[in-house]
Amino acid sequence: MTLKQAEDIIIRMLKPFFAYVRKRCATPEDAEDLTQEIALRLLRMLPTRDDLQDGESYCWTVAHNMLSNYYRKKAKCGYGIIPDNISDGFDLYLSYEQQETEKRLQLEIAYLSKMQRQVVILFYYENMKQQAIADRLNIPLSMVKWHLSEAKSDLKRRMDTMRDNSELRFNPIHFDTIGCNGSLGTTGPNSNFLRSALSQNIVYAVRRDALGINEIADALGVSPVYVESEVDFLYDNGFLIKSGKGVVSNCLISEPNQALIQLHDDMYLRAAELIAPELFDALNAHVTLGKASIISTQDDMNFAMWSLVPYVAALSDDKAISKAVSFEEAATLRPDGGHNICVCMVTDSDVTPPLYQNSMKNIFNLCWSDHDGYRLWLLDTEWSLQRIGDLDFTVERDCDLLKNFFRGDTLSKDELVHLISRGYLKHEQLPAGDRDLLQILRIKGREANDLLLGLGEAVKEKHRNELDALKAPYVKATLENTPPHLKKAQSFCLQYLFHSDGWFILHCLKNLVNSGKLKLPTEQQRKALSAVVITAEQ
Repeated sequence: MTLKQAEDIIIRMLKPFFAYVRKRCATPEDAEDLTQEIALRLLRMLPTRDDLQDGESYCWTVAHNMLSNYYRKKAKCGYGIIPDNISDGFDLYLSYEQQETEKRLQLEIAYLSKMQRQVVILFYYENMKQQAIADRLNIPLSMVKWHLSEAKSDLKRRMDTMRDNSELRFNPIHFDTIGCNGSLGTTGPNSNFLRSALSQNIVYAVRRDALGINEIADALGVSPVYVESEVDFLYDNGFLIKSGKGVVSNCLISEPNQALIQLHDDMYLRAAELIAPELFDALNAHVTLGKASIISTQDDMNFAMWSLVPYVAALSDDKAISKAVSFEEAATLRPDGGHNICVCMVTDSDVTPPLYQNSMKNIFNLCWSDHDGYRLWLLDTEWSLQRIGDLDFTVERDCDLLKNFFRGDTLSKDELVHLISRGYLKHEQLPAGDRDLLQILRIKGREANDLLLGLGEAVKEKHRNELDALKAPYVKATLENTPPHLKKAQSFCLQYLFHSDGWFILHCLKNLVNSGKLKLPTEQQRKALSAVVITAEQ
């Protein structure tokens, strides 16, 4: 829309605008000021809109919204209770006590039910007739009258009651880590859902007991209007579940004390001391690089061990896993296709956090098998580039392209560029039929894979009794501190201690780096680091 067209519309509508707001403003002066503000707002906005089919309808929407802002700024609803009829004028010079009372009243309106809140605002703040409200909300006139009567009684009672606020109002928590045990959906990691201080504190406030909207608002010291929409969002995506008349958290929230953190650190440090060096030596002794071997990768054993150690540590000794609780029993299927358990940690400021906690924020692993038996396994760590955030959306294609690559099929330029961008292939131009440019580690066939995992199983079996003794007190203490409705999810996670367990893998890698067995990767290797493809054929 041109500036000239915008000016023509505004000039034509100035009188209707003034008539509209004059009936609803406290004074003629307020009406004149508001009409001028509406005109200036439209003069700025209309020339930027090229998609308007009905310019006048858009103008009336802007006018209505600005009138609503006027009400919020200047409306006075009385003191103590809402009056039967709002005053025709507004006292702009309220005493401090009156201002505080008005603020309190506006706060208490936010605690009404959604329908009551709508009726009250339309009747008292927008001066709508009861029949017009009934038409707007598509409810009977009798329901409008009933909601107004109930709201007045409820507000009078609330104004005479002091609200109790929990410590969260003055000392909100912040999740140190937000993890995912399972698969991501199209929205990405769980941190994208628990995206704000409000969402995190809502989930934390109901970690043990179910609370209603108003109770959560009281605990957080936040208007129920904001809590209500965020609770709906978290509930719709499976991070809250219904319980009675309220909601309760569906996230495993760990808030360990110093004793549990010490138990945690001692357990993982000792487990890594037992497993990591022996696993490294066993793999180093049995693995050779090159075309004819069971392993194919860059001619760099250190690079290969960055993939082999975490892969074998995570997936070996599968028979020792209890599996008393299945993944389907414990995990939540989310609307975006994610199927996972959300795991969070809160560490009190007076408590020393777990060892390597900052490093743990970078740990994420993905395992994918396609229908032809090809498996792609990746681990993101502080030493690799972060790759997995958007990989869930391309991993199926990646598996298909890698399968075609290993079968000797001719790939298009775009397909080769995709594999190179993912770090699977080197940047060099691929000669026809040359399969030697693979950049990630390849395990040739299932027999080779079983042999490698068998090495890990033997190392773990050698230390079985000590591993079981290490985790027993930690499992007991963790379950004792888990709310009853989340014990199944917690039990599932604890089954995988010292297996596909991010803390265990991290401690193993730290042990090997600190001891000098693993050398730090080059910058070029980071994109392909800790990535394994298991092919069906040799």
